[in-house]
Parts: sequence; C-alpha cells; structure tokens
Amino acid sequence: MKPDGVRRGLVGEVIARVETKGYSIDALRMLNADRALLERHYAEHIGKPFYEPLVEFMMSGPIVAIIASGNRVIEGFRSLAGVTDPTVAAPGTIRGDLARDQGTQVVQNIVHGSDSPESAAREIEIFFPK
Repeated sequence: MKPDGVRRGLVGEVIARVETKGYSIDALRMLNADRALLERHYAEHIGKPFYEPLVEFMMSGPIVAIIASGNRVIEGFRSLAGVTDPTVAAPGTIRGDLARDQGTQVVQNIVHGSDSPESAAREIEIFFPK
C-alpha cells in the first residue's frame, strides 16, 4: 500500500479485499521507505521524468508491504487493484472504488502489485530481506 492509502486509513479495507478474494496474507510490514530502498524498487525508472516525483511521493509517509499467496495471486491481485489510472478504473476494484485523480505530478492510486513472479521475487527481497 502506498502512502496515500495508509494516510487515508485504507489498510484494513485493502487487506479485507485481498482476503475476501481468497488469498492469504503471509507477511505484512509497515515501514517508512528510504531513498535507497526506493531506488532498488524503482531501478527501471531511474532517469525518467516521473522518477523523482515518484520517489518523493513514496517517501511522504508510511507504506505497507504485503506478501499474499494463493493460486494465480499476481494476476488476481492486479485485477482486484484495477487499472493504474483511478479515474477509469472499474467500480469494484480497489482503485476504482477508493482512489481518484488528485491532480498531482504522480498518480496516487493506493496500491502497487507485482506484475510477474520474477518481479514479485525481486520485490519480496527488497521489502522483506532475510
């Protein structure tokens, strides 16, 4: 969960939606992400125009990292989250129901979800180091 979701008190709502979908929460961690962690997480975006505003947004408050499991969880969570742009995200999705365009430089859309098993493994290592 991104800082906007935590700031708005939506942690429980998002977790409930994940669990209601039938996925298990295997780990949960609230943290204040520092620049070094975010540089690892967003490494593929370094140098892009939105990179600095994104890092600043993600450092603006606590985030909640979650490891969820279940059959096809990556695909299922991405569907549950809805498309990136909250204005056009379908009703019933996290972003469609809970987020809106804030007119900010970076889209504030409540959640992030890994897009592949490889991304999930990399992100778990970043947010849940052994």
